[in-house]
Amino acid sequence: MKIKRNARIGALIKILCENPNKIFTLSYFTNQFNAAKSSISEDIVVAKKIMDDLELGKIETIAGAAGGVKYIPCISKNESREILESVCNKLSESKRIIPGAFLYMADIIYNPSIVRRLGQIFATQFMGEDIDYVVTVETKGIPIALMTANALNVPLIILRRDSKVTEGSTVSINYLSGSTGKIQTMSISKRAIKNGANVVIIDDFMKAGGTAKGMMDMMREFEANVVGIGVMISTKEPENKVVKDYIPLLVLEKVDEINEIIYIHPNEKLI
Repeated sequence: MKIKRNARIGALIKILCENPNKIFTLSYFTNQFNAAKSSISEDIVVAKKIMDDLELGKIETIAGAAGGVKYIPCISKNESREILESVCNKLSESKRIIPGAFLYMADIIYNPSIVRRLGQIFATQFMGEDIDYVVTVETKGIPIALMTANALNVPLIILRRDSKVTEGSTVSINYLSGSTGKIQTMSISKRAIKNGANVVIIDDFMKAGGTAKGMMDMMREFEANVVGIGVMISTKEPENKVVKDYIPLLVLEKVDEINEIIYIHPNEKLI
């Protein structure tokens, strides 16, 4: 069946966007659309211009025998500002305050459309790196870490609070939680990460950085290189975290329980 150019371009963009950072050969599209390689190459040029003009990410061609085309879901600073300010507005609602100066965030961190965009913001920060895995600890960091892994097209590794018999031999370490001040445990299967891998650590919240430090210590057990650390929300205090290099999407300055005011804003470096 002969497919018209507009339909091919629309389908091509859909396939690429649903599979970020996955390389598709020209042959894949010629077979999919029953079209010549020259026609597909022209389609890609048009699709690339559309995505560039509308700032919807980048379509990149890779030369060589193993080459092809892929979609990179990078997000501009203007778009990052809109996304992060929208999340801040939601998190600033006074009804979210929980006794103890905590915030209710479940409706946001488990909302696929929101965490997908937050994951793309993280992926944009680490896009130039050679990443093998995204790493998080269960449970609230899983959605945003999964979306980051999806955008980078790499596996997600989840560090467990308790080892599972189905994971076989495991490595376990103790760490000091900065939020609770208590000693906690995290474990991972020895088969989960190849030695010497490059990893990005993603979590939902950072107060003192104890959990992120624990994840870094765990990665050393595999001689892994921590390329970067990203957290959805970091508290302003304490300023001196136990980890130094990390990227917060949002900064929580203060939760005023008495006046029911939440002071939170986007990380200025991202917008």
